[in-house]
Amino acid sequence: MKHNLQFDFLADKEKNTLTIRREFLANRQLVWDCYTKSELLDQWFAPKPLTTKTKAMDFSEGGHWHYAMIEPNGTEYWNWMAYQKIKPIDYYTAWDAFANEAGDLNKDLPSSDWLVNFTDKGNNTLVETIVTYKSLSDLETVIQMGMEPGMIATLEKLDELLLTLNR
Repeated sequence: MKHNLQFDFLADKEKNTLTIRREFLANRQLVWDCYTKSELLDQWFAPKPLTTKTKAMDFSEGGHWHYAMIEPNGTEYWNWMAYQKIKPIDYYTAWDAFANEAGDLNKDLPSSDWLVNFTDKGNNTLVETIVTYKSLSDLETVIQMGMEPGMIATLEKLDELLLTLNR
């Protein structure tokens, strides 16, 4: 059965932001857990056919998540997300950057500030992610890198995971 879940992907080239709104068929606590626990993130946080592996995660203010998205051929794309403010099951803010396996940041690729809000939408959960870049050039770089189709495919993997967790 196909559900018409809300999905918006909006680029604001004046504010250098992406706003991604996505509705999920699950309660807010479960969706929050999927965004904040490495054992769940590793099951969905990469577009198919990529997989995710966490090297280190401390989901707390001042903590970080160091992870890789891995292609079927073994190529790894490392990232670093530093958590800033956390209000459980309502929102968190973080700074996100490309990195290497050692955790050294890649200054040649854009970094961004994330605000991730979780709200109830009836029995479902709406997640609104606002990603802010330093410049229009950085925003356009990630759009060219495939951020929109990548997010669509990634969030579909979260749908599949939530179906198995909701049983």
